[in-house]
Amino acid sequence: MFVELYKEMKIFLDTANIEEIKRACETGIVDGVTTNPSLLSQDANDPIEHVKKIAEIVKGPVSVEVTATKKEEMIVQGKSIAEISPYIVVKIPLTEDGISATYELAKQGIKVNVTLIFSPSQALLAMKAGAEYISPFIGRLDDISQNGINLISDIVKIKENYKFSSKVLAASIRHPVHFAEVAKAGADVATVPPKIFWQLFKHPLTDIGLKKFLEDWNAKFKNGIK
Repeated sequence: MFVELYKEMKIFLDTANIEEIKRACETGIVDGVTTNPSLLSQDANDPIEHVKKIAEIVKGPVSVEVTATKKEEMIVQGKSIAEISPYIVVKIPLTEDGISATYELAKQGIKVNVTLIFSPSQALLAMKAGAEYISPFIGRLDDISQNGINLISDIVKIKENYKFSSKVLAASIRHPVHFAEVAKAGADVATVPPKIFWQLFKHPLTDIGLKKFLEDWNAKFKNGIK
């Protein structure tokens, strides 16, 4: 019997910029997109139509955040957001009202991404509420001299202890080292801004090696391979 020993870490793009999403999706390795009210306010004139376009391009999970702060309003807004596209995941902040709204939406089969998580305890609450994704912010913890990577490790451990189905989505990734570290810590998803996504491809030794290979080839085979 085949047993799957390894899972694949998904890569999401943290942006609402249509051109950046198109370009990144051409690589074939982008699995989804995360947005927030700040990102949409920068790039969208009509938020609903803009989100529809993103979903059509990526054809994967697209997180769209509620702007309501009260439970009942979050539920109503969350249902409306979920109707935009089958790919939509409703993003809800980790507050008391947010957890209650997550529970109600999850019961109705609506996928929720609980965001602005900064502690293992908060993550546990979101997992118990039935969140599809939980989004710990590692960069913002680093900003206040706390270890964001340790948070990912702690949450993954809790998830494994109790067999929660929520996916750990590492957010607020500030550089390529963060990306590699959350992968080692067992995150299910890493969401990265376009700037960081393109940095992942780069290494000076790759550039040096390629330059040398081509120089050696062209020195002998000037016309190359037809």
